[in-house]
Amino acid sequence: MEFTIHHQVLLIVFGLAVVMGAVANKTNFCTMGAVSDWVNMGDTGRLRAWLLAAAVAMIGVVVLEASGAANLGTATFPPYRSAQFAWLRYLLGGLMFGVGMTLASGCGNKTLVRIGGGNLKSVAVLVIAGICAYLMLWTDFYNAVFGKLVGATTIDLGALGFKTQALGDLIGLGNTIVGIVVVLALAAFAFASGEFRGNFDNVLAGIVIGLVIVGGWYVTGGAMGAEWKEYADFADTKPLRVETQSFTFMSPMGDGVRYLMNPQDTSLINFGIVALLGIVVGSFLWAVVSKGFRIEWFVDGKDFLNHAVGAVLMGIGGVLSMGCTIGQAITGVSTLAVGSMLTFAAIVAGAAAMMKYQYWRMMQEA
Repeated sequence: MEFTIHHQVLLIVFGLAVVMGAVANKTNFCTMGAVSDWVNMGDTGRLRAWLLAAAVAMIGVVVLEASGAANLGTATFPPYRSAQFAWLRYLLGGLMFGVGMTLASGCGNKTLVRIGGGNLKSVAVLVIAGICAYLMLWTDFYNAVFGKLVGATTIDLGALGFKTQALGDLIGLGNTIVGIVVVLALAAFAFASGEFRGNFDNVLAGIVIGLVIVGGWYVTGGAMGAEWKEYADFADTKPLRVETQSFTFMSPMGDGVRYLMNPQDTSLINFGIVALLGIVVGSFLWAVVSKGFRIEWFVDGKDFLNHAVGAVLMGIGGVLSMGCTIGQAITGVSTLAVGSMLTFAAIVAGAAAMMKYQYWRMMQEA
């Protein structure tokens, strides 16, 4: 098979994902854990790392677009800045995903990291979530269950005179100025905590994961030069499909199931599938180096049921909201898309509510 620019991009994506997986494992970067620390213990360290990652990714996008090194526009995957503001989709999908990741002991990224560390429970989560994501993406399930409701509640911002749903476009100041202001606010919040500043792992996680997101945008948004620009159209006839995108993990799980059903068709291999593999490999490498690789399985049937239900909610909710705690709350937020911010809030709310319910149930049983 001819080695093309697509292969080069995918190799870079794989390398970036390996770095993300290794760093996430080393630093225990976990968005579900961040919400848990905050809700249950009042510890905001990992939450600040999450927000720092979003800030780093956002300033990266500002610089890329302002310098002309990359052009995200509205034609990204997913279409974060779309003028079609599907507010109910963001809210409902985010809530489902937040509840699901709590039951499944981690978001999409954490599931992959845990697999790399030897957690077989997360393999089950990946399989179930992947099947559900496949149903949402490649069958009529989404249209049958959510299509009419989402369509009826979607606001056409274009009809209201707005080009996109990016915050800078909506308030009329431009994404460069608004992006810088938001970045400064997020960074100020993150580093306002002396405990956070003194925690090397949290700072490392926020910076590196944010930079990895920027790297994804950089290599797919036009940075590979004239040869890459010749392949800028999203044609399915590409040897290996690469679109203007960065890291997200729920729809790629569905794409992975689709590919496994037709493993001879290498045209089905895309950015997301390569990224999934890279995260697992990176986490595995760190687990081996740090001697932290441990096999883990379900404690009992109830433990399996919780993870299974969580995986279903993650697979459906993650595709419905067009992203997960990485795909929307960092990658999407980096584009200043208001829908991504709404999804971020909904995920946190869903996770927090589920944690409160679990605590209430525990007290009742006690």
